[in-house]
Amino acid sequence: MQSTRSTALSRALRTAVRSHPHTAKRHTSSVALLSQRFQPQSQHQQHQPQNILSRPAASFTPSLTQQTRHASSSTTPQTELQKTPLYDLHLSHGGKMVPFGGFHMPVQYSSLGVAQSHLFTRSHASFFDVSHMVQRLILGPGAAAFLERITPSDCKNLETHKSTLSALMTLDGKGGISDDTIITKLAEDKFYVVTNAGCRGKDNNYIDREMAKWNTEMGHEGLKVREEQLDGWGLVAVQGPKAEEILQGVLAEEGVDLKKLLFGGSLYAKVKYGGGKVSSPLLISRGGYTGEDGFEISIPPPETVGVTEAFLAAGPEEIQLAGLGARDSLRLEAGMCLYGHDLNDSITPVEAGLSWIIPKERRSENAGYYGADVIAKQLVPRSKGGAGVHRRRIGLLVEGAPAREGAEIVSRSEDGKEAISLGTVTSGCPSPSLGKNIAMGYIKDGFHKAGTEVDILVRGRPRKAVVTKMPFVPTKYWKGTAPA
Repeated sequence: MQSTRSTALSRALRTAVRSHPHTAKRHTSSVALLSQRFQPQSQHQQHQPQNILSRPAASFTPSLTQQTRHASSSTTPQTELQKTPLYDLHLSHGGKMVPFGGFHMPVQYSSLGVAQSHLFTRSHASFFDVSHMVQRLILGPGAAAFLERITPSDCKNLETHKSTLSALMTLDGKGGISDDTIITKLAEDKFYVVTNAGCRGKDNNYIDREMAKWNTEMGHEGLKVREEQLDGWGLVAVQGPKAEEILQGVLAEEGVDLKKLLFGGSLYAKVKYGGGKVSSPLLISRGGYTGEDGFEISIPPPETVGVTEAFLAAGPEEIQLAGLGARDSLRLEAGMCLYGHDLNDSITPVEAGLSWIIPKERRSENAGYYGADVIAKQLVPRSKGGAGVHRRRIGLLVEGAPAREGAEIVSRSEDGKEAISLGTVTSGCPSPSLGKNIAMGYIKDGFHKAGTEVDILVRGRPRKAVVTKMPFVPTKYWKGTAPA
Protein backbone atom coordinates (compact mmCIF):
# COMPACT_ATOMS: atom_id res chain seq x y z
CA MET A 1 0.00 0.00 0.00
CA GLN A 2 1.15 3.49 -0.66
CA SER A 3 2.64 5.47 2.21
CA THR A 4 0.98 8.79 1.37
CA ARG A 5 -1.04 10.34 4.21
CA SER A 6 -4.74 11.20 4.22
CA THR A 7 -5.80 13.86 6.71
CA ALA A 8 -9.46 13.19 5.94
CA LEU A 9 -9.01 9.54 6.86
CA SER A 10 -7.18 10.49 10.04
CA ARG A 11 -10.00 12.79 11.17
CA ALA A 12 -12.64 10.17 10.39
CA LEU A 13 -10.78 7.47 12.31
CA ARG A 14 -10.34 9.67 15.35
CA THR A 15 -14.04 10.49 15.31
CA ALA A 16 -14.90 6.79 15.06
CA VAL A 17 -12.70 5.84 18.00
CA ARG A 18 -13.90 8.74 20.18
CA SER A 19 -17.47 7.56 19.67
CA HIS A 20 -16.52 4.43 21.63
CA PRO A 21 -14.85 5.76 24.81
CA HIS A 22 -14.14 2.31 26.23
CA THR A 23 -11.84 1.51 23.31
CA ALA A 24 -10.39 4.96 22.64
CA LYS A 25 -7.44 4.68 25.03
CA ARG A 26 -6.41 1.22 23.84
CA HIS A 27 -6.55 2.14 20.15
CA THR A 28 -4.85 5.51 19.89
CA SER A 29 -1.95 3.95 18.01
CA SER A 30 -4.30 2.01 15.74
CA VAL A 31 -5.76 5.33 14.63
CA ALA A 32 -2.29 6.66 13.91
CA LEU A 33 -1.46 3.54 11.91
CA LEU A 34 -4.68 3.48 9.92
CA SER A 35 -4.42 7.18 9.12
CA GLN A 36 -1.32 6.41 7.05
CA ARG A 37 -3.21 4.85 4.19
CA PHE A 38 -4.07 5.74 0.65
CA GLN A 39 -4.94 9.03 -0.87
CA PRO A 40 -8.30 8.55 -2.62
CA GLN A 41 -7.87 7.17 -6.11
CA SER A 42 -10.24 6.82 -9.00
CA GLN A 43 -10.70 3.91 -11.36
CA HIS A 44 -13.15 3.33 -14.17
CA GLN A 45 -15.67 0.66 -13.12
CA GLN A 46 -16.78 -1.95 -15.60
CA HIS A 47 -19.62 -4.09 -14.24
CA GLN A 48 -19.64 -7.70 -15.34
CA PRO A 49 -23.18 -9.10 -15.11
CA GLN A 50 -22.22 -12.77 -15.27
CA ASN A 51 -19.81 -14.95 -13.32
CA ILE A 52 -16.83 -15.00 -15.65
CA LEU A 53 -14.67 -16.67 -12.99
CA SER A 54 -16.24 -20.02 -13.79
CA ARG A 55 -15.96 -19.64 -17.57
CA PRO A 56 -13.18 -21.46 -19.46
CA ALA A 57 -10.22 -19.24 -20.28
CA ALA A 58 -10.67 -19.87 -24.00
CA SER A 59 -13.99 -18.00 -23.94
CA PHE A 60 -12.37 -14.68 -22.97
CA THR A 61 -11.73 -12.02 -25.59
CA PRO A 62 -10.27 -8.59 -24.81
CA SER A 63 -12.97 -5.94 -25.05
CA LEU A 64 -12.68 -2.32 -26.10
CA THR A 65 -13.70 -1.31 -22.57
CA GLN A 66 -10.94 -3.44 -21.10
CA GLN A 67 -8.31 -2.06 -23.46
CA THR A 68 -9.15 1.57 -22.67
CA ARG A 69 -9.88 1.35 -18.94
CA HIS A 70 -6.71 3.15 -17.83
CA ALA A 71 -7.17 6.03 -20.24
CA SER A 72 -10.76 6.55 -19.13
CA SER A 73 -9.75 6.79 -15.45
CA SER A 74 -7.59 9.81 -16.15
CA THR A 75 -10.65 11.96 -16.80
CA THR A 76 -12.21 11.12 -13.42
CA PRO A 77 -11.67 13.71 -10.66
CA GLN A 78 -9.02 12.54 -8.19
CA THR A 79 -11.30 13.25 -5.23
CA GLU A 80 -14.11 10.98 -6.43
CA LEU A 81 -14.34 7.90 -4.25
CA GLN A 82 -15.78 4.62 -5.48
CA LYS A 83 -18.34 2.55 -3.63
CA THR A 84 -18.22 -1.20 -3.17
CA PRO A 85 -21.41 -3.18 -3.92
CA LEU A 86 -22.05 -3.22 -0.15
CA TYR A 87 -21.88 0.55 0.44
CA ASP A 88 -25.60 0.98 1.21
CA LEU A 89 -25.58 -2.12 3.40
CA HIS A 90 -22.72 -0.68 5.45
CA LEU A 91 -24.67 2.53 6.06
CA SER A 92 -27.81 0.64 7.03
CA HIS A 93 -25.80 -1.26 9.67
CA GLY A 94 -24.21 1.82 11.19
CA GLY A 95 -20.92 1.65 9.34
CA LYS A 96 -18.58 4.61 9.90
CA MET A 97 -17.21 5.25 6.42
CA VAL A 98 -13.72 6.57 5.63
CA PRO A 99 -11.64 6.98 2.45
CA PHE A 100 -9.50 3.89 1.91
CA GLY A 101 -7.79 2.77 -1.28
CA GLY A 102 -9.96 5.09 -3.36
CA PHE A 103 -13.18 3.71 -1.87
CA HIS A 104 -15.68 4.55 0.84
CA MET A 105 -14.93 1.81 3.38
CA PRO A 106 -16.23 1.04 6.89
CA VAL A 107 -13.69 1.48 9.69
CA GLN A 108 -16.14 0.07 12.28
CA TYR A 109 -19.86 -0.26 13.01
CA SER A 110 -22.09 1.24 15.69
CA SER A 111 -22.78 -2.21 17.15
CA LEU A 112 -19.20 -2.88 18.31
CA GLY A 113 -16.04 -0.93 19.11
CA VAL A 114 -12.78 -1.83 17.36
CA ALA A 115 -11.45 -3.98 20.22
CA GLN A 116 -14.82 -5.67 20.70
CA SER A 117 -15.04 -6.45 17.00
CA HIS A 118 -11.50 -7.83 17.05
CA LEU A 119 -12.29 -10.17 19.96
CA PHE A 120 -15.60 -11.23 18.41
CA THR A 121 -13.70 -12.38 15.32
CA ARG A 122 -11.40 -14.49 17.48
CA SER A 123 -14.32 -16.15 19.31
CA HIS A 124 -17.13 -16.23 16.75
CA ALA A 125 -17.08 -14.95 13.14
CA SER A 126 -16.85 -11.60 11.40
CA PHE A 127 -17.81 -10.53 7.89
CA PHE A 128 -15.40 -8.18 6.11
CA ASP A 129 -16.02 -6.30 2.86
CA VAL A 130 -12.73 -6.37 0.94
CA SER A 131 -14.23 -5.48 -2.44
CA HIS A 132 -11.79 -2.58 -2.74
CA MET A 133 -9.05 -5.11 -3.49
CA VAL A 134 -8.21 -5.60 -7.17
CA GLN A 135 -9.37 -8.91 -8.63
CA ARG A 136 -8.03 -9.92 -12.02
CA LEU A 137 -7.68 -12.96 -14.24
CA ILE A 138 -4.47 -13.70 -16.14
CA LEU A 139 -5.47 -15.83 -19.11
CA GLY A 140 -3.95 -17.63 -22.05
CA PRO A 141 -1.46 -20.40 -22.88
CA GLY A 142 1.43 -18.30 -21.58
CA ALA A 143 -0.23 -17.31 -18.29
CA ALA A 144 1.91 -19.45 -15.98
CA ALA A 145 5.18 -18.54 -17.69
CA PHE A 146 4.23 -14.85 -17.69
CA LEU A 147 3.54 -14.90 -13.96
CA GLU A 148 6.84 -16.67 -13.39
CA ARG A 149 8.66 -13.74 -15.01
CA ILE A 150 7.12 -11.14 -12.69
CA THR A 151 6.86 -13.23 -9.48
CA PRO A 152 9.06 -15.85 -7.77
CA SER A 153 6.21 -18.39 -7.68
CA ASP A 154 6.19 -21.79 -9.39
CA CYS A 155 2.91 -21.28 -11.23
CA LYS A 156 3.39 -24.16 -13.67
CA ASN A 157 3.52 -26.71 -10.85
CA LEU A 158 0.95 -25.04 -8.61
CA GLU A 159 -1.97 -27.44 -8.24
CA THR A 160 -5.32 -26.45 -9.73
CA HIS A 161 -7.48 -24.65 -7.16
CA LYS A 162 -4.49 -24.00 -4.91
CA SER A 163 -3.30 -20.52 -3.90
CA THR A 164 0.06 -19.05 -2.99
CA LEU A 165 1.19 -15.78 -1.47
CA SER A 166 3.52 -14.08 -3.92
CA ALA A 167 5.06 -10.76 -4.88
CA LEU A 168 5.23 -8.64 -8.02
CA MET A 169 8.97 -8.03 -8.23
CA THR A 170 10.39 -4.61 -9.06
CA LEU A 171 11.62 -4.25 -12.62
CA ASP A 172 14.99 -2.77 -11.63
CA GLY A 173 16.35 -6.22 -10.79
CA LYS A 174 17.15 -5.30 -7.17
CA GLY A 175 14.70 -7.81 -5.69
CA GLY A 176 12.23 -5.34 -4.21
CA ILE A 177 8.51 -5.97 -3.81
CA SER A 178 6.33 -3.85 -6.09
CA ASP A 179 3.21 -5.32 -4.46
CA ASP A 180 2.23 -8.48 -2.61
CA THR A 181 -0.43 -10.69 -4.14
CA ILE A 182 -2.36 -13.94 -3.85
CA ILE A 183 -2.28 -16.16 -6.94
CA THR A 184 -4.84 -18.95 -7.40
CA LYS A 185 -4.57 -21.44 -10.24
CA LEU A 186 -8.02 -22.13 -11.72
CA ALA A 187 -6.77 -23.95 -14.84
CA GLU A 188 -3.52 -24.38 -16.76
CA ASP A 189 -4.33 -21.19 -18.69
CA LYS A 190 -6.29 -19.29 -16.04
CA PHE A 191 -5.04 -17.66 -12.83
CA TYR A 192 -6.98 -15.52 -10.36
CA VAL A 193 -4.79 -12.76 -8.93
CA VAL A 194 -5.70 -10.38 -6.08
CA THR A 195 -3.62 -7.25 -5.44
CA ASN A 196 -3.81 -4.24 -3.12
CA ALA A 197 -6.27 -1.41 -3.69
CA GLY A 198 -3.68 1.26 -2.88
CA CYS A 199 -1.43 -0.07 -5.65
CA ARG A 200 -4.20 -0.22 -8.27
CA GLY A 201 -2.76 2.37 -10.63
CA LYS A 202 0.82 1.20 -10.17
CA ASP A 203 -0.09 -2.45 -10.66
CA ASN A 204 -2.27 -1.76 -13.70
CA ASN A 205 0.61 0.06 -15.39
CA TYR A 206 3.05 -2.67 -14.35
CA ILE A 207 0.94 -5.52 -15.69
CA ASP A 208 -0.07 -3.69 -18.88
CA ARG A 209 3.55 -2.86 -19.67
CA GLU A 210 4.88 -6.32 -18.86
CA MET A 211 2.06 -8.07 -20.70
CA ALA A 212 2.66 -6.02 -23.84
CA LYS A 213 6.37 -6.82 -23.62
CA TRP A 214 5.64 -10.52 -23.09
CA ASN A 215 3.26 -10.76 -26.04
CA THR A 216 5.79 -9.03 -28.30
CA GLU A 217 8.53 -11.46 -27.28
CA MET A 218 6.57 -14.68 -26.81
CA GLY A 219 3.27 -14.26 -28.65
CA HIS A 220 4.62 -15.75 -31.84
CA GLU A 221 5.44 -18.93 -29.90
CA GLY A 222 1.80 -19.44 -29.00
CA LEU A 223 2.21 -18.09 -25.47
CA LYS A 224 0.03 -15.00 -25.62
CA VAL A 225 -1.57 -13.76 -22.40
CA ARG A 226 -4.37 -11.35 -21.61
CA GLU A 227 -5.96 -9.86 -18.53
CA GLU A 228 -9.55 -9.46 -17.38
CA GLN A 229 -10.03 -7.15 -14.40
CA LEU A 230 -13.13 -7.84 -12.30
CA ASP A 231 -14.08 -4.24 -11.59
CA GLY A 232 -17.26 -3.84 -9.59
CA TRP A 233 -17.20 -7.39 -8.23
CA GLY A 234 -17.67 -8.16 -4.58
CA LEU A 235 -14.93 -9.76 -2.51
CA VAL A 236 -15.86 -10.68 1.05
CA ALA A 237 -14.09 -12.49 3.89
CA VAL A 238 -15.78 -14.56 6.59
CA GLN A 239 -13.27 -15.07 9.39
CA GLY A 240 -13.35 -16.81 12.76
CA PRO A 241 -13.96 -20.20 14.39
CA LYS A 242 -17.63 -20.24 13.34
CA ALA A 243 -16.90 -19.33 9.69
CA GLU A 244 -17.06 -22.90 8.37
CA GLU A 245 -20.35 -23.68 10.09
CA ILE A 246 -21.97 -20.48 8.81
CA LEU A 247 -20.74 -20.98 5.24
CA GLN A 248 -21.85 -24.62 5.24
CA GLY A 249 -25.33 -23.46 6.26
CA VAL A 250 -25.79 -21.18 3.24
CA LEU A 251 -24.45 -23.52 0.55
CA ALA A 252 -27.12 -24.48 -1.96
CA GLU A 253 -25.62 -27.81 -2.96
CA GLU A 254 -25.45 -30.98 -0.92
CA GLY A 255 -22.22 -32.90 -0.98
CA VAL A 256 -19.88 -29.92 -0.54
CA ASP A 257 -17.83 -30.92 2.51
CA LEU A 258 -15.88 -27.89 3.67
CA LYS A 259 -13.81 -30.08 6.00
CA LYS A 260 -12.06 -31.32 2.87
CA LEU A 261 -11.24 -27.78 1.72
CA LEU A 262 -7.90 -27.03 3.36
CA PHE A 263 -6.12 -23.74 3.91
CA GLY A 264 -4.89 -22.41 0.56
CA GLY A 265 -7.48 -24.38 -1.41
CA SER A 266 -10.51 -23.19 -3.35
CA LEU A 267 -13.67 -24.48 -5.01
CA TYR A 268 -16.80 -23.28 -6.80
CA ALA A 269 -20.10 -23.51 -4.95
CA LYS A 270 -23.54 -21.88 -5.05
CA VAL A 271 -25.12 -20.00 -2.15
CA LYS A 272 -28.79 -19.75 -1.17
CA TYR A 273 -30.09 -16.23 -0.65
CA GLY A 274 -33.09 -13.90 -0.86
CA GLY A 275 -36.29 -15.95 -0.84
CA GLY A 276 -35.23 -19.08 -2.64
CA LYS A 277 -32.66 -17.59 -5.02
CA VAL A 278 -29.44 -19.43 -5.79
CA SER A 279 -26.23 -17.67 -6.76
CA SER A 280 -24.02 -18.47 -9.71
CA PRO A 281 -21.01 -20.69 -8.88
CA LEU A 282 -18.84 -18.56 -6.57
CA LEU A 283 -15.09 -18.92 -6.14
CA ILE A 284 -14.57 -19.72 -2.45
CA SER A 285 -11.00 -19.75 -1.14
CA ARG A 286 -9.98 -20.92 2.33
CA GLY A 287 -7.72 -18.31 3.90
CA GLY A 288 -7.75 -14.70 4.98
CA TYR A 289 -5.93 -11.85 6.67
CA THR A 290 -6.73 -12.42 10.35
CA GLY A 291 -4.91 -15.60 11.36
CA GLU A 292 -8.25 -17.31 11.94
CA ASP A 293 -9.83 -20.04 9.88
CA GLY A 294 -12.00 -18.47 7.24
CA PHE A 295 -12.96 -17.97 3.61
CA GLU A 296 -12.75 -15.32 0.91
CA ILE A 297 -15.53 -15.30 -1.67
CA SER A 298 -15.59 -13.54 -5.04
CA ILE A 299 -19.11 -12.51 -6.07
CA PRO A 300 -20.58 -10.96 -9.25
CA PRO A 301 -22.02 -7.45 -8.63
CA PRO A 302 -25.75 -8.34 -8.83
CA GLU A 303 -25.39 -11.07 -6.20
CA THR A 304 -23.07 -9.43 -3.65
CA VAL A 305 -25.73 -7.89 -1.40
CA GLY A 306 -27.93 -10.99 -1.43
CA VAL A 307 -25.06 -13.33 -0.59
CA THR A 308 -23.93 -11.00 2.21
CA GLU A 309 -27.42 -10.92 3.72
CA ALA A 310 -27.50 -14.72 3.63
CA PHE A 311 -24.42 -14.84 5.84
CA LEU A 312 -25.72 -12.18 8.23
CA ALA A 313 -28.98 -14.13 8.60
CA ALA A 314 -27.07 -16.47 10.95
CA GLY A 315 -27.65 -13.74 13.54
CA PRO A 316 -25.51 -11.26 15.49
CA GLU A 317 -24.77 -13.86 18.15
CA GLU A 318 -22.81 -15.82 15.53
CA ILE A 319 -21.53 -13.28 12.99
CA GLN A 320 -21.01 -9.51 12.92
CA LEU A 321 -19.87 -7.04 10.30
CA ALA A 322 -16.31 -5.86 10.94
CA GLY A 323 -14.33 -2.93 9.54
CA LEU A 324 -10.82 -1.75 8.79
CA GLY A 325 -9.97 -1.09 12.45
CA ALA A 326 -10.40 -4.70 13.56
CA ARG A 327 -8.91 -6.02 10.32
CA ASP A 328 -5.68 -4.13 10.97
CA SER A 329 -5.15 -5.26 14.57
CA LEU A 330 -6.10 -8.84 13.64
CA ARG A 331 -3.56 -9.00 10.82
CA LEU A 332 -0.83 -7.53 13.03
CA GLU A 333 -1.46 -10.12 15.74
CA ALA A 334 -1.16 -12.73 12.96
CA GLY A 335 2.20 -11.27 11.89
CA MET A 336 0.95 -10.34 8.41
CA CYS A 337 2.46 -7.54 6.36
CA LEU A 338 0.75 -4.40 5.11
CA TYR A 339 2.10 -3.09 1.81
CA GLY A 340 3.49 0.45 1.97
CA HIS A 341 4.32 -0.04 5.63
CA ASP A 342 5.91 -3.45 6.26
CA LEU A 343 6.69 -4.02 2.57
CA ASN A 344 7.77 -1.67 -0.21
CA ASP A 345 9.84 -1.39 -3.39
CA SER A 346 13.14 -1.44 -1.50
CA ILE A 347 12.44 -4.46 0.74
CA THR A 348 13.15 -7.93 -0.60
CA PRO A 349 11.21 -11.09 0.30
CA VAL A 350 14.25 -12.42 2.18
CA GLU A 351 14.52 -9.30 4.34
CA ALA A 352 10.77 -9.47 4.98
CA GLY A 353 10.97 -13.04 6.27
CA LEU A 354 9.05 -14.25 3.22
CA SER A 355 11.66 -16.61 1.79
CA TRP A 356 9.06 -19.38 2.12
CA ILE A 357 7.09 -17.92 -0.80
CA ILE A 358 10.02 -18.84 -3.07
CA PRO A 359 9.88 -22.58 -3.83
CA LYS A 360 13.04 -24.65 -4.09
CA GLU A 361 12.69 -24.85 -7.88
CA ARG A 362 13.01 -21.07 -8.18
CA ARG A 363 15.92 -20.30 -5.85
CA SER A 364 18.71 -20.20 -8.44
CA GLU A 365 20.21 -17.05 -9.96
CA ASN A 366 18.80 -18.00 -13.37
CA ALA A 367 15.24 -18.69 -12.13
CA GLY A 368 13.98 -16.16 -14.67
CA TYR A 369 12.04 -13.66 -12.54
CA TYR A 370 13.08 -10.07 -11.96
CA GLY A 371 15.73 -9.86 -9.26
CA ALA A 372 16.35 -13.63 -9.10
CA ASP A 373 20.14 -13.20 -8.96
CA VAL A 374 19.88 -10.83 -5.98
CA ILE A 375 17.40 -13.05 -4.14
CA ALA A 376 19.45 -16.22 -4.74
CA LYS A 377 22.49 -14.60 -3.11
CA GLN A 378 20.45 -13.27 -0.17
CA LEU A 379 19.03 -16.73 0.51
CA VAL A 380 22.54 -17.93 1.41
CA PRO A 381 23.77 -16.49 4.75
CA ARG A 382 27.06 -14.61 4.83
CA SER A 383 28.42 -17.30 7.14
CA LYS A 384 28.05 -19.76 4.26
CA GLY A 385 29.50 -17.51 1.57
CA GLY A 386 26.33 -15.81 0.39
CA ALA A 387 25.28 -12.18 0.55
CA GLY A 388 22.71 -12.69 3.30
CA VAL A 389 20.75 -9.65 4.41
CA HIS A 390 21.58 -6.65 6.59
CA ARG A 391 18.10 -6.21 8.08
CA ARG A 392 15.26 -8.51 9.04
CA ARG A 393 11.56 -8.13 9.79
CA ILE A 394 10.82 -8.86 13.45
CA GLY A 395 8.03 -8.70 16.01
CA LEU A 396 8.24 -6.64 19.21
CA LEU A 397 6.48 -6.56 22.56
CA VAL A 398 6.60 -2.97 23.84
CA GLU A 399 6.24 -1.65 27.38
CA GLY A 400 4.44 1.61 28.13
CA ALA A 401 3.03 3.65 25.27
CA PRO A 402 2.37 1.89 21.93
CA ALA A 403 5.13 2.13 19.32
CA ARG A 404 3.90 3.67 16.09
CA GLU A 405 5.09 3.45 12.53
CA GLY A 406 8.37 5.32 12.11
CA ALA A 407 9.54 4.94 15.72
CA GLU A 408 13.26 4.26 15.92
CA ILE A 409 14.55 0.98 17.35
CA VAL A 410 17.81 1.44 19.31
CA SER A 411 20.08 -0.71 21.43
CA ARG A 412 19.34 -0.86 25.16
CA SER A 413 21.30 1.99 26.80
CA GLU A 414 22.68 0.48 29.99
CA ASP A 415 25.85 1.00 32.09
CA GLY A 416 26.44 4.35 30.43
CA LYS A 417 26.67 2.88 26.94
CA GLU A 418 25.41 5.09 24.15
CA ALA A 419 22.43 3.68 22.27
CA ILE A 420 22.94 2.91 18.59
CA SER A 421 20.25 2.92 15.92
CA LEU A 422 19.15 -0.58 14.92
CA GLY A 423 16.01 -0.14 12.83
CA THR A 424 12.49 1.21 12.51
CA VAL A 425 8.97 0.22 13.52
CA THR A 426 6.67 -0.27 10.51
CA SER A 427 3.38 -1.23 12.25
CA GLY A 428 2.19 -1.09 15.83
CA CYS A 429 -0.95 -1.17 17.96
CA PRO A 430 -2.34 -2.44 21.27
CA SER A 431 -3.20 -6.13 21.01
CA PRO A 432 -6.79 -6.77 22.18
CA SER A 433 -6.06 -10.50 22.48
CA LEU A 434 -2.90 -10.16 24.56
CA GLY A 435 -3.54 -6.93 26.43
CA LYS A 436 -0.04 -5.79 25.42
CA ASN A 437 1.43 -3.39 22.89
CA ILE A 438 2.79 -5.16 19.81
CA ALA A 439 4.77 -3.91 16.85
CA MET A 440 6.50 -5.06 13.70
CA GLY A 441 9.60 -3.56 12.15
CA TYR A 442 13.01 -4.07 10.62
CA ILE A 443 16.17 -4.49 12.69
CA LYS A 444 19.85 -4.88 11.95
CA ASP A 445 20.87 -8.46 11.24
CA GLY A 446 22.27 -10.03 14.38
CA PHE A 447 19.76 -8.32 16.66
CA HIS A 448 16.80 -10.21 15.22
CA LYS A 449 16.76 -13.22 17.54
CA ALA A 450 13.79 -13.69 19.86
CA GLY A 451 14.50 -12.43 23.35
CA THR A 452 16.82 -9.61 22.28
CA GLU A 453 16.13 -6.57 24.46
CA VAL A 454 16.00 -3.18 22.74
CA ASP A 455 14.53 0.27 23.26
CA ILE A 456 12.02 2.02 21.02
CA LEU A 457 11.90 5.81 20.96
CA VAL A 458 8.24 6.73 21.51
CA ARG A 459 7.70 10.50 21.49
CA GLY A 460 11.40 10.89 22.10
CA ARG A 461 11.45 8.65 25.17
CA PRO A 462 12.98 5.16 25.22
CA ARG A 463 10.50 2.37 25.88
CA LYS A 464 11.66 -1.13 26.70
CA ALA A 465 10.88 -3.74 24.08
CA VAL A 466 11.74 -7.37 23.40
CA VAL A 467 12.14 -9.00 20.00
CA THR A 468 9.60 -11.81 19.71
CA LYS A 469 8.59 -14.42 17.18
CA MET A 470 5.52 -13.90 15.05
CA PRO A 471 2.65 -14.54 14.88
CA PHE A 472 1.91 -12.92 18.23
CA VAL A 473 -1.28 -15.00 18.48
CA PRO A 474 -1.27 -18.62 17.21
CA THR A 475 -2.89 -19.00 13.80
CA LYS A 476 -5.83 -21.35 13.35
CA TYR A 477 -5.72 -22.20 9.66
CA TRP A 478 -7.58 -25.38 8.77
CA LYS A 479 -5.04 -27.93 7.51
CA GLY A 480 -7.02 -31.10 8.14
CA THR A 481 -6.60 -31.26 11.89
CA ALA A 482 -7.73 -28.79 14.50
CA PRO A 483 -4.91 -26.39 15.54
CA ALA A 484 -3.66 -26.82 19.09
